[in-house]
Amino acid sequence: MKRQAPAAARNRQPILDVLRTCLPKEGLVLEIASGSGEHAVHFAQALPGLTVQPSDPGAEQRASIDAWAREHGLVNVRPALELDAQSGTWPVTAADAVVCINMIHIAPWEAAIGLMSGSARLLPSGGVLFLYGPYHRNGRPTAPGNEAFDRSLRQQDASWGVRNLEDVTSLAAQNGFSAPQIVEMPANNLSLVFRKG
Repeated sequence: MKRQAPAAARNRQPILDVLRTCLPKEGLVLEIASGSGEHAVHFAQALPGLTVQPSDPGAEQRASIDAWAREHGLVNVRPALELDAQSGTWPVTAADAVVCINMIHIAPWEAAIGLMSGSARLLPSGGVLFLYGPYHRNGRPTAPGNEAFDRSLRQQDASWGVRNLEDVTSLAAQNGFSAPQIVEMPANNLSLVFRKG
């Protein structure tokens, strides 16, 4: 029931280091596409003033998230919710921050559109939308590994693929978010910190 994602073990601490600089000290953080649940648990342990609301469209992923939270006895991780970013209605009506790690390249572009519009509905003025993952810049891969990764994603599903940073930034702006703070991360990934205008 409890799943493990090797990437989560590698990137959770670098991501946490960035989150410490941009998340509020207390409040509700909605995580979109929580996957195995390892990130939610790691962040909740390190940031006890925050309540983490994990979510995922997949039943197996939600079971794994809840199993991780139970194992660690965390009272500041809520039970995982079924949430599809593309849906026009989400089961959460307000949050102080939204976190989404490694989703928009393994989902159709419509998921990114839904993520931006949904986050804009939920967040207060100044609220943070945090994204993490690989990006192209100016239409070009930032590293050979990202180019190969993009090809492999598109072979699995033509609607997937590493997104252009400029397209994501433009989409965020259309939904009322500021230009992102961009943080270079290990393994040719980026953290993007958007704030609702």
